[in-house]
Amino acid sequence: MIKPIASLIISAYKNVQYLDFVIKSVIQQTDKRFEVVITEDAQHVHMKEYVRSIENRLNIKHLTQPDIGWQKNKALNRAIEAATTDYLIFIDEDCVLHPRFIEYHIKLSEPNSVLAGKRIKLDPLTTQMFLDNKLWVDSMNWFILRNFFRIKKQGAKFIEEGVFINPNGLFRVIPRLRTMYQLKGCNMSFSRKAIYAINGFDEDYTRPAIGEDIDLGWRFERAGYKLKSLRNLAVQYHLYHETGWTNQDENIKMMKQKQAIDQFICLNGIRKL
Repeated sequence: MIKPIASLIISAYKNVQYLDFVIKSVIQQTDKRFEVVITEDAQHVHMKEYVRSIENRLNIKHLTQPDIGWQKNKALNRAIEAATTDYLIFIDEDCVLHPRFIEYHIKLSEPNSVLAGKRIKLDPLTTQMFLDNKLWVDSMNWFILRNFFRIKKQGAKFIEEGVFINPNGLFRVIPRLRTMYQLKGCNMSFSRKAIYAINGFDEDYTRPAIGEDIDLGWRFERAGYKLKSLRNLAVQYHLYHETGWTNQDENIKMMKQKQAIDQFICLNGIRKL
């Protein structure tokens, strides 16, 4: 077995159908020097059974915790501690990966950088094509370019993020010009040293978004780390589903309070300070 130099941490809850497509894309990665940590914010039997069914295909760990409401940050901190490598890549159970996704997270990693990518949010009809095995990642560039306006009309968002651009090809300058100003929790990576410098994810956040990514951004910056863009290099395809949250007022209020006192090393993180 290849010795891993990175840990792919997959945040999961209960969507085994989507996770299966993610795992299929993980298996097809060009750079295979990674382990997989599935960290489940629940303890579902069907998730346990699914992970057992793929254990012989990947170097994989499965973490669970009681389902007592949104505790994703706790699950992520537990995954960091369970990972055996010094480089951590984060995705979600509904984001299918381009074959070179891990390759570029590893290739472009730097000691003082946090790598930040985005994702195309697929529309319901294109998502169904995935689920019906009528579409796969190796044909997505051509599909998106041919059907840009159609899938936009059908509800796809951030469509330009779904196009992989070879950094050695004719359009190689484009990824170099595209910057990132905040993190997306479904497509980011950094060193173990970096995340321990801010004491991990802040478990004070018990609602989705902000606390699982945007909050990390300003805290990393205060700790001396810079964002580096992976747009159009580490490409992923977010499968459509209804979202169960919209209002971010409480999360934003909490983040601003912590920023006001410069609490970039969180108190309720990997270590309880």
